[in-house]
Amino acid sequence: MSPRAVYRHATPTIRHAPEGGVTHETFCVTAGCGDESGARGEQAAAQGWAPRRAGRTGHDVSRRFVTDHAEATRAE
Repeated sequence: MSPRAVYRHATPTIRHAPEGGVTHETFCVTAGCGDESGARGEQAAAQGWAPRRAGRTGHDVSRRFVTDHAEATRAE
């Protein structure tokens, strides 16, 4: 009897891992500035930074990042 290989194809999935939390950050995109809110656990804290800063500096365009943790699993 000759050896035989058995291949099993499983479709991987990726989902939000709640235990990792979510991080919110806001960055100023005015040329030469590079200022940022820093990583915050609450959306309101990161978003509140931009209008306060715009009032002080006139830099009114920001980029927002929301980062979460993901978990890859194999469908059985």
